[in-house]
Amino acid sequence: MSGHSKWANIKYRKESQDKKRSNLFSKLIKEIALQARNGEPNPDLNSGLAQAVERARAANLPKDTIERAIKRATAGADAAAYEEITYEGYASDGVAVLVRVVTDNRNRAAASIRHVFSKHGGNLATGGSVAWLFQRRGIVTLTDLPEGAGHDEFLMSLIESGAQEIEEDEGTIQISCAPADLARLTERIRASGATPSRSELTMVPNSTVRVEGRGAEKVLKLINELDDNEDVQEVFANFDIPDEVLAKIG
Repeated sequence: MSGHSKWANIKYRKESQDKKRSNLFSKLIKEIALQARNGEPNPDLNSGLAQAVERARAANLPKDTIERAIKRATAGADAAAYEEITYEGYASDGVAVLVRVVTDNRNRAAASIRHVFSKHGGNLATGGSVAWLFQRRGIVTLTDLPEGAGHDEFLMSLIESGAQEIEEDEGTIQISCAPADLARLTERIRASGATPSRSELTMVPNSTVRVEGRGAEKVLKLINELDDNEDVQEVFANFDIPDEVLAKIG
């Protein structure tokens, strides 16, 4: 499986989110509130909260905003009681889709997710029919190397810290690791002087579906509309769309 095939959906999702920063900030605050309410308010003692804070830092959410979100959630100041739901479905051409939702209204979320799938030629599936096509992985993305560090030496230190796959593409280094090694790997990178642009647990497809032409356009429209939904935190899909097709669709 080529590197492009494996990471296409993740790269595309990240680029899409970066273009919608205000919407992303709102979702990150909701995620922090959910994780803080469901466990310890200290990220050092709450892995879910630690991941939410790490995502927020990578997206440049201000530190005081993160702290306020934790404080409000644990103080009961936020009236909304959020719950986490995962929906499974298929987009055009048999592309598998996982949708992670954090919502204060389960009925609203279910109706809107179902509508988006139907609108773009997809359909929701029963629980478990899609999830098995993905595996949980830790992903760290770097856009720069530590100053003064030799390239090969730095990559070797990543392997020693738990990195299992390292892919380089146009100045970006993407590192994959087991979920249990993510915190250690991220700390090693920060200690070297580098700042990850992304460090989080994600869902990686075990196999991909190549999509082109009209099918690719339908898939991306479905993914984008899901990503715009106020209740949707993350969207994962196993499409493989060639770079030239992505560029043409825009």
